Amino acid sequence: MTWIKKLLFPYWILIFLVFLSSCFSVHYSTTGASISPDVKTCTVRYFQNRAPNASPYLAQQLTDKLREKIQNSTRLTMLSDGGDVYFEGEITGYEVTPQAVQGNDKAAQNRLTVTVRVRFVNNVEPKYNYDANFSRYQDFPSSQMLNQVEQELVKTIFEEITEDIFNKAFANW
Repeated sequence: MTWIKKLLFPYWILIFLVFLSSCFSVHYSTTGASISPDVKTCTVRYFQNRAPNASPYLAQQLTDKLREKIQNSTRLTMLSDGGDVYFEGEITGYEVTPQAVQGNDKAAQNRLTVTVRVRFVNNVEPKYNYDANFSRYQDFPSSQMLNQVEQELVKTIFEEITEDIFNKAFANW
């Protein structure tokens, strides 16, 4: 009979450990997000385009990119209005400036800079509310026209900006 106890003892320990671990709740996140369990819904309002010389499609593109980031990185349910947390704002800057001037006073590179003002409201934990500007840029050769590279530059810039917006709201940095 003792050999049966010796044989079954490791299984009893395993069953006990599984039971014990089910008593505790630990949440891990691969995104670094730290969202209160009381926050269940999110609203991303349409970002207005207030930047001079900016393409008209930018506002919708930024709004969609931020919604996509939140849906892919959190458990929050997206609402059209009235979320526990919400984002709103506008594109305030869209500027191309010369960079890396060559010997003949001609720019070798140009820089596209996009600035976005974001207001984040957390109705559950108001201490995390913010109103901030986010700005990112991408350089491109002066031998290319902006309209040739704009779509790819804006895609990269918006990926970086939405990451910054998300981190400030949910990673508490």
